[in-house]
Amino acid sequence: MLPATSIALQEGRAVAVRGPNGAGKTTLLRVLTGRLRPSAGECTLFGERIDDRDRAVRRHIAALIEPPTLYPDLTLRDHIALISAAWSGETTGGERARDPRGAGPAAPPRWSGLGDAALEAFGIGALADRFPNELSSGQRQLVSLAVTLARPCSVLLLDEPEQRLDPDRRGIVAEVLCAARAAGVALAFASHDPELVARVADAEVLVGAASGQ
Repeated sequence: MLPATSIALQEGRAVAVRGPNGAGKTTLLRVLTGRLRPSAGECTLFGERIDDRDRAVRRHIAALIEPPTLYPDLTLRDHIALISAAWSGETTGGERARDPRGAGPAAPPRWSGLGDAALEAFGIGALADRFPNELSSGQRQLVSLAVTLARPCSVLLLDEPEQRLDPDRRGIVAEVLCAARAAGVALAFASHDPELVARVADAEVLVGAASGQ
């Protein structure tokens, strides 16, 4: 049994999920996406239970937990264009588009995303015409982040966004995440990098080690 964990995400705030390997950080993030039901308690978005099969939930939550699907016959530029087209119309203009009735599942996402600027934001604009098989491990991680943050969202969930990245590129990731947070995104990210946590997070949640570890 894992110890009970409570986490609350707020607009424009970032929470770092900390803990040793196997403690349940990724499981917690999956629960927050609605892909996994909590074993106890509940997980809600705007006061309603989260279910990732509901488009009203998917339009608000962007997540990088497992590597996204990259199509071998599409360039990186094509991938960003596909994401932008798929999510066009989800915001009503501006970085903080809102339903005049207030926040809720029917309201537009709070942030319009990076859109076509996603590759440049992560310092890989020069790779726009490359195909996925032409990328290094670190470049694929940056592309995964770019694809995730290209789309509109209100909540951003990331599992170890710093993995396979050198210190300079981790600094780029920190800058982008701080910009998303400043635009009103509620952010939760699991991380083993104390510098990234110090730069981005407003608070930390410690997930206890699994029994027997």
